[in-house]
Amino acid sequence: MFGFELKQTDDGGVVRRGTLRTRHGSVETPAFMPVGSLGTVKGLGPEDVERLGFGLILNNAYHLSLRPGHGLVASMGGLHTFTGWPGAILTDSGGFQVFSLAKLRTVAEDGVTFQSHIDGSLHHLTPERSIEIQEQLGADIIMAFDECVALPSPPQAVQEAMERTGRWARRCLSAKRRTDQALFGIVQGGADASLRLASAQDLVSLRFDGYAIGGLSVGEEKSVMHRVLDTVAPVLPTDRPRYLMGVGMPEDLVEGVARGIDMFDCVVPTRHGRTGWLFTSFGRVLIKQARYARDEQAIDPACGCEVCRRFSRAYLHHLFLSKEMLGVRLNTLHNLSYFADLMRRMRLAIESGRFAQFRREFYVARESVCSAPGGDPDAMPGPADRSREEAC
Repeated sequence: MFGFELKQTDDGGVVRRGTLRTRHGSVETPAFMPVGSLGTVKGLGPEDVERLGFGLILNNAYHLSLRPGHGLVASMGGLHTFTGWPGAILTDSGGFQVFSLAKLRTVAEDGVTFQSHIDGSLHHLTPERSIEIQEQLGADIIMAFDECVALPSPPQAVQEAMERTGRWARRCLSAKRRTDQALFGIVQGGADASLRLASAQDLVSLRFDGYAIGGLSVGEEKSVMHRVLDTVAPVLPTDRPRYLMGVGMPEDLVEGVARGIDMFDCVVPTRHGRTGWLFTSFGRVLIKQARYARDEQAIDPACGCEVCRRFSRAYLHHLFLSKEMLGVRLNTLHNLSYFADLMRRMRLAIESGRFAQFRREFYVARESVCSAPGGDPDAMPGPADRSREEAC
């Protein structure tokens, strides 16, 4: 039912090209997952996401358990029937909310008690309960319940969270009943290389269907993220998919693939679309700026997406300033098209044995904007948006 085939490697065997097989179709890797925490990729319908070339999206088990409720979703035939999404679905376990809802939760060995951000009610989420919720939702890939901490955090807190994540991982494996869902373990350990290595080795011994690297993009510098990936990825099994959670600026995807990562998710393309930031082959464009009011060019003349083929920067500028819903939709379509194309081009580069060249050219294209006379530094990528899809 679920499987991963490693098809090809590049750059000394580190960079990977593969295929994920799920109940709802195959997904070519490296792959990016658009985030639809509440059962929808904001502003788009399932047919839009499918047309852009995505075969796998992320939904959030914690938020769906609060509203509309996992029982209701199960009674409606599961997430695929309920949402109308024909492709594969991965559900986050609620572990990220241990970080993002830190002011509304209490952690204990048994699990985490959350105070609902919706109505203030209390909800106790244990590893067993997280698996039960995800099984009722019916995702193709489900995640072990983990404890994600902010960075920096006191070393003792990081170690305790890592060790607890390992204990919870065993409970998740014991609680799993459905055989048609893949279960991924999540490596924790903050920025400490020894803790990360211990966590990875412990989880590998449990033989999960796949392995995620969590607890990154939570306040650390990108160099720290790279060091963690350099430590963890080499010890993960080559025959299992590797998933870097919640990381998604374009340069993060390139650097993740360069270090052997197969799967990514992040709200960056959708959230940036809603705030008027548009990704291009030369950096970012902030469409609300006055310079675009009479600009007849496409967002990115090198882009072949439906938005760039049809609409000008001037029109998108007008829509955004007018707060028209169409503006957010078009921005989101363009950004996700950019991300889909970026992943496609990386897969092709790996297939042809030229990923290192692709990586160099990716940065050269961006640097040329700032180094050229009249270059626009505002168009270049800024700090990563470190938040996830949830408002909380």
